Amino acid sequence: MLHVIATIEIEPDRRKDFLAHFHWVVPFVRAEEGCIEYAPTVDSITAFAAQPEIRHDTVTVVEKWESLDALKAHMATRHMAEYRERVTGLVKGVTLHVTEPA
Repeated sequence: MLHVIATIEIEPDRRKDFLAHFHWVVPFVRAEEGCIEYAPTVDSITAFAAQPEIRHDTVTVVEKWESLDALKAHMATRHMAEYRERVTGLVKGVTLHVTEPA
């Protein structure tokens, strides 16, 4: 099993627009073979000293995949290509952290 943390930096004040497109693709991804979990999240305000400053223009996607092959197949799907087209101009950058259980 793989865990993926995708950090998506959004153009200022465009997070709501981005999330509308992201929520469109979620059901397609969750239906993919090998997808265990796929959900967008945003920073939550807490009183924890270890938490850095809230990022208002960031969406963090939490994913779990059965295998690297399933993740690679996900990246190549038609709906992900359409999603990437839909968010062009809304996304400043994306960082992926792919991890596995220790």
